[in-house]
Amino acid sequence: MSGRVVITGVGAVTPLGVGAQELLDGWNAGRTGIEDGVGACDQFDPTEFMTVKEARRSDRFAQLAIAASSQAVANAGWDVENPPADPADLGCVIGSGIGGMWTFESQCEVLRDRGPERVSPLAIPLIMGNAAAGLVAMRNGLRGPVFGVMSACASGTHAIGEAARMIRSGEAQAVVTGGAEATLTPLAKAAFASMEATSPTGISRPFDARRDGFVMGEGAGVLVLESEELATARGATVLGEVLGYASTADAHHLTAPEPTGRPASLAITRAMKDAGVTPEDISYINAHGTSTPLNDRSETEAIKLALGERAYDVPVSSTKSAIGHLLGAAGAVEAIATVLALNARVAPPTLNYEEQDEGLDLDYVPDGPRPLVVNGNGHGRAVALSNSFGFGGHNAVLCLGGAS
Repeated sequence: MSGRVVITGVGAVTPLGVGAQELLDGWNAGRTGIEDGVGACDQFDPTEFMTVKEARRSDRFAQLAIAASSQAVANAGWDVENPPADPADLGCVIGSGIGGMWTFESQCEVLRDRGPERVSPLAIPLIMGNAAAGLVAMRNGLRGPVFGVMSACASGTHAIGEAARMIRSGEAQAVVTGGAEATLTPLAKAAFASMEATSPTGISRPFDARRDGFVMGEGAGVLVLESEELATARGATVLGEVLGYASTADAHHLTAPEPTGRPASLAITRAMKDAGVTPEDISYINAHGTSTPLNDRSETEAIKLALGERAYDVPVSSTKSAIGHLLGAAGAVEAIATVLALNARVAPPTLNYEEQDEGLDLDYVPDGPRPLVVNGNGHGRAVALSNSFGFGGHNAVLCLGGAS
């Protein structure tokens, strides 16, 4: 693929607050957005971004996407009334692992307790996984390629990668893209606990020997991607660049990762190849890092296979240690955190990491943030990998560059 894809806007709603910078600042400060075993967006008020009526007509995951996209579009300097390009050349791709879970559960209760005639006519539009993409497109007049992506915990990363491909192919000049998830519901929490995926202690400690499962979180992350030509023509501030992207499948198990890490490693290798970089160019890795026994081990093996000896010199940390696992939103939120970290020249920490596990011997940044070493001497462009590995064996990797 040819043509540069730049990042001109970012927006986020996470358990650390409303705003992309709040995410990085809170994480670097060692703050946790996890309380009582979940990462909830307690500071989020949907009516700050939409009317009460609009909020009522949107599931919580879509509300989060709308809020994050509103921030990202404003950050990019877009005027909705005067779009930066022909609306037919502006797209939207928003990922979600599950979609409108709040609506699904509440309408099941209505059906059970009050009968079918009381089920809302809005139930299906609120539940469907592409609702966030559709609503964001409607609010911003985006009439190019618009769709949702559902690949479990890789959804947000897949969305960004496919959006970048659309721009490189000339199918769109700009795409509003990311991920959103809101599954802190009774059924979802019980189901994940039943399959022993979530932490019984309610602590997210990726790569630590005591890790015992992921902590559920909610939130959204949205980026504005543009062709370099469009961004230059309108004088946009470039925050970073999507240098490369790749995806593979484990084809191994519906929930467990392939233990050797080879399929995930292939995604990392292909993303670097797509970006035209080598392991020596990588300054930081934002790991999927779920805090589950299987994922953290297989991801460590994947990084070693892809980067060789260089793997031991690259800081690796997990945003999930501070905010929990945002499922389909995780990859997008983590991509935003990665770009901001590259520009701040900082390697954020893996919170709660204290005890090394046998074989998990990379630099997981355990003692707080540290200055990021770029290309071995602190000069040149900062480049990072952002990994996402989802149930179903979906592996998606972005290679991201900071502002040049």
